Amino acid sequence: MMQSVKYWLSEHPSIVNFRWSHTQSLGSTWSFLFSSIAVYVVTAVTLHAFLSLILHNRRRVPLGPIPAIHSLCISLISAVIFVGILVSAASEIRDTRWFWRRTKTITTPFQWFLCFPLGTRPSGRVFFWSYVFYLSRFLHLFRTFFTVLLHRKLTFFHLFNQSILLCMSFLWLEFSQSFQVLAILLATLLYSVVYGYRFWTAIGLPSACFPFVVNCQVVLLGCNLVCHFGVLSLHFLKGGCNGMGAWGFNSVLNGLILWLFLNFYVKRHLRKRNINDISGHGGSPSSSARSCGSLESEIKNFVQR
Repeated sequence: MMQSVKYWLSEHPSIVNFRWSHTQSLGSTWSFLFSSIAVYVVTAVTLHAFLSLILHNRRRVPLGPIPAIHSLCISLISAVIFVGILVSAASEIRDTRWFWRRTKTITTPFQWFLCFPLGTRPSGRVFFWSYVFYLSRFLHLFRTFFTVLLHRKLTFFHLFNQSILLCMSFLWLEFSQSFQVLAILLATLLYSVVYGYRFWTAIGLPSACFPFVVNCQVVLLGCNLVCHFGVLSLHFLKGGCNGMGAWGFNSVLNGLILWLFLNFYVKRHLRKRNINDISGHGGSPSSSARSCGSLESEIKNFVQR
């Protein structure tokens, strides 16, 4: 059983012989990337404006089980990518360990996860799963339209976040960026848990008593930030890592998103403290309840991004 799983996830000829190519890989050109992002943004903005004109009082458009099915599909696909790239990374380490002796960059498997040797090409097992991860990012875009249809909400941050994450996964392949294997492992683990939780709540099962999705995303961003310092250290101490230009863009993006999350957390903490102060000084129950309801609404809106 394990041998069969290993073959289909890391030893199949299509995986072993994969090569990122502008002529052979679907969606591998810059024109495709930019046109896809443009179509996504224009479609989302147009849909939001159209619904604002024809629907009043924030009426929802019923979608039935579609959002739940979408969450389940992304959760399962992410789990497959996680297992696939983990098994493939183990195979790549086994097959390329001999090459490490010729370089001064890496000497251990953990260093390989953080820093690809200079001259690494986007081919082989791990880049196959990086390509699958890139294609899966297009499935995530549908959540924007679900949010518009169900909640009539569309923010610049949401469009910016989804577009940049799609662009970032493209750059991983285009420039054979270091750290992408570990980043995909962390991201797919998060997506499998978060979207599994969203499926769980979408079918009517009880939700957590705290903002589960936001907490998971903050943990992911924190882990990425720590790993970025490791990549930077290896780059300067071990003679250079591959794809550092794309890595720099990735670092700026993660720093920006982490700042937005921390800003949200600080505001949430201050809001909670104000609510406690009102309750402690004999504030009216109705005003306290309204404040709590506003806080819960803010958390839900942030999570839906």
